[in-house]
Amino acid sequence: MAGSKDMDGSSFFLPSFGGVGGGYRAYRNQFSQQRFRSFGVNYKETDLWIGVDPASFCEEMKELAHSKVVQLRSEMEEYLMSDPVFGKTFEPHQVEPNAPEIVKVMAQAANRAGVGPMAAVAGAFSEMVGQHLMQQFEIQELVVENGGDIFLKINRNLLMSVYAGSSPLSEKIGIEIQASESPLGVCTSAGTVGPSVSLGKTDATMIICRNTALADALATTFGNLVQNPENVQQVTQQTEQFTEILSAVIICRDKIGIRGQFEMKLIK
Repeated sequence: MAGSKDMDGSSFFLPSFGGVGGGYRAYRNQFSQQRFRSFGVNYKETDLWIGVDPASFCEEMKELAHSKVVQLRSEMEEYLMSDPVFGKTFEPHQVEPNAPEIVKVMAQAANRAGVGPMAAVAGAFSEMVGQHLMQQFEIQELVVENGGDIFLKINRNLLMSVYAGSSPLSEKIGIEIQASESPLGVCTSAGTVGPSVSLGKTDATMIICRNTALADALATTFGNLVQNPENVQQVTQQTEQFTEILSAVIICRDKIGIRGQFEMKLIK
């Protein structure tokens, strides 16, 4: 789970594990109401939290976002009927040439990360809904959070803290996201928090990329590699293999690895 603090000092927190339950979603209520006006989109298992700067917000965004979610889910579910392996495999998977865009986006990200396509589903939905809103409306700042995987467009810097379960480092470490680098994706995987599938033992593996689906898939990739606190630094160094990664944070118990272009700050 990632948390955030406006650079003016006001704090809010973002849940950052795909499929986390209602307990963590309570953090959505702590978003800065001065900076974001929010609404939810719920359809089947999809549960989005969308925040828009008040000056850009309009009521029509709610229906447009909901319609986009329905479209994306319908396209993916229809595709799964002809290619059920797509929804089950933990390995990269080649999709059919006529697959819908959401399926191709997930597959491309997962293939690059070396994991199954469903590892990219939350990030793909976040970005595709966010981009759709940005195409239809003039939006200054936008957050689309889907089970903790976040598409983010900001016009001033944002300090994001990392929630890491029972780790003593939880919510003590922050990454300052530069507004000039957005839009981008901030995604987190964990082996000790939430019901999402992870083969590793991290309390949090946060990956930041320009492509949200890829950030989601890579968070799974590197989260899977950490089996104990002793190999946190080794796995953090391995993130250098992916030039798409802007920043990476890995926490396992009392150990942390940080790499990338965004500055780390202690959260008081």
